[in-house]
Amino acid sequence: MAQRLPGRSRQLGRTSRLPAALGAGLLTLVMAGCGQGSATDSSSSGDDAAGPTSIRYLNFSANDGNEDNLDTIVTAFESEHEDIDVEVETMPYADYFTALQTAVAGGTVADAFELNYENFVTYAENGSLAALEDVDTDVYQSSLIEALNRDGTQYGVPTSFSNVVLFYNKTLFDEAGIEPPTADWTWADEQAAAAQLTDEAAGVWGDYQPISYNEFYKALAQTGGEFFDAERTEATFDSPEGVEAATWLVSKAGTTMPTEADGAGTPDFDTNLFSEGKLAMWHTGIWMFGALAEAPFEWDVVVEPGDTEKASAMFSNSAVVSASSEHKAAAQEWVQFLASSDEAVQTRLDASWELPPVADESVFAPYTEQTPPANRQAVLDSLDAVVLPPVIERQQEMQDIVTEELTSAAAGRVSVEQALASAKERVDALL
Repeated sequence: MAQRLPGRSRQLGRTSRLPAALGAGLLTLVMAGCGQGSATDSSSSGDDAAGPTSIRYLNFSANDGNEDNLDTIVTAFESEHEDIDVEVETMPYADYFTALQTAVAGGTVADAFELNYENFVTYAENGSLAALEDVDTDVYQSSLIEALNRDGTQYGVPTSFSNVVLFYNKTLFDEAGIEPPTADWTWADEQAAAAQLTDEAAGVWGDYQPISYNEFYKALAQTGGEFFDAERTEATFDSPEGVEAATWLVSKAGTTMPTEADGAGTPDFDTNLFSEGKLAMWHTGIWMFGALAEAPFEWDVVVEPGDTEKASAMFSNSAVVSASSEHKAAAQEWVQFLASSDEAVQTRLDASWELPPVADESVFAPYTEQTPPANRQAVLDSLDAVVLPPVIERQQEMQDIVTEELTSAAAGRVSVEQALASAKERVDALL
């Protein structure tokens, strides 16, 4: 079910930058045969005679722009832990999980590696991850650290997060004489404002929320519904709450939101629409802040409206320790430093490399004081009630099914009820 959580370089450490053109098989061989020390070749002791322990860390998020930032964190870690060397292996996201799966199966996986939440669940459940010992969970935003705990056991620590908020064009609101969104808004408030701000003749739309799996499981949580039953044996999103959530999404198309025929769903369509001042409200992620910094109008953000309750989508990367590692203690020292050390937090904030997952919100002052948007505090406030994606082994197939059926309903080919019934049947077959 959708999980709802309340709350709030040395040469050995130099990043290996693997080009995207390499196939997954070759990437696996690179990991298995890397000559700069491997988990199985290194000493497990840290005394002078044996030399420092060498651990390998595999990741995707530093690829294509943040390699040097990760190097900075590695250098700081090694200066504080002279008995541990970290060898970093960085590869493109597109190749990462195929290579990781092969490495785990072949026994060549790194001592520590990066996972997003969807894949974390799979690897935690199949026994690939080591339990972490004595983690100070108070250091982290509660919703982020709790997501990595399975039945009372901590299997990872969050290293970064980003989330979705409601962007709005304040200039359009002001010109129309409409009060801008607040954190207290509900779907009804958003719908009313979107209807007033939509002007098809001028090419201005009141709202844009992608009709997709990611938006549906979040909207379902905002209505109080559940994606799966408690045992995760069948889908339950065809409930009255599910119908309400799906209707909320698909009823916008052609009324307050552009349709497929208008270009909705094509790459950068929504980004361009908002950037051109033709979109009043937009459900999207905080990663768009930089791209909109020079927008020729005033814009801001708020926590997304809910129906019966708040539920914000949260995307988090984590660092885990391999269950097969011969250096679990050293690997845990590294992942905790990467996740929450002062050096790691400052490096991420300075580089705008997503956001650090720490609970001490005072460290975010330089971030929240930046403009635009003026209300960056909404990013942190969104963590008070987050919903995590439902996860199964055949994840991508499930996501595609839900998106496909909802898109069909939005185009008027089937009713919302028919779309959800068909999606349930197809998803249950995956289970």
